[in-house]
Amino acid sequence: MILDTIKKRRSVYTNQFSDKTVEKWKIEQILEAANWAPTHRKTEPWRFKVVLGESQIKLGEFLAEKFKSTTPKFSDFKYNKIKTNPTKAGAVIAICMQRHETIPEWEEIAATAMAVQNLWLATQDLELGGYWSSPALIEYMGEFFDLKEGERCLGFFYLGYIETPSMERVPSSIGDKVEWL
Repeated sequence: MILDTIKKRRSVYTNQFSDKTVEKWKIEQILEAANWAPTHRKTEPWRFKVVLGESQIKLGEFLAEKFKSTTPKFSDFKYNKIKTNPTKAGAVIAICMQRHETIPEWEEIAATAMAVQNLWLATQDLELGGYWSSPALIEYMGEFFDLKEGERCLGFFYLGYIETPSMERVPSSIGDKVEWL
């Protein structure tokens, strides 16, 4: 049942990944799942850029140098973490959105987020782990990626094989979050 997969889905961070590269066919399946997300007026605003191998090193270097040149509170620790984080993943998927002017922006963002949820659930189903990161540096990704007019990057999905599992999550009661009228 899908509820079982939903309950097992966790954020798995790069320090919990093994050093194994994620196979292309698995990434393609994950992206196919993302492509089935609901979307208003069938705009399908989600766009993905898969970063592998040498490109992961370049992404880390770009982000670290951008951090160094834009932050008033520079720290070597954070610089090195930003630089190495992409290389610790089996793959990095940039989550982008192609804006359609006839649709409210929040609906396009929501549709893209639903695509990421599908991606995340497929990741769980393939016994992989991942997490969505939206660092402040995301606003500079047009300098790294060739973004089209109206396209913007919303974050990165770090993907990998799980070496250290995440703790079980037990949410608070849904009864505390629902009002029946």
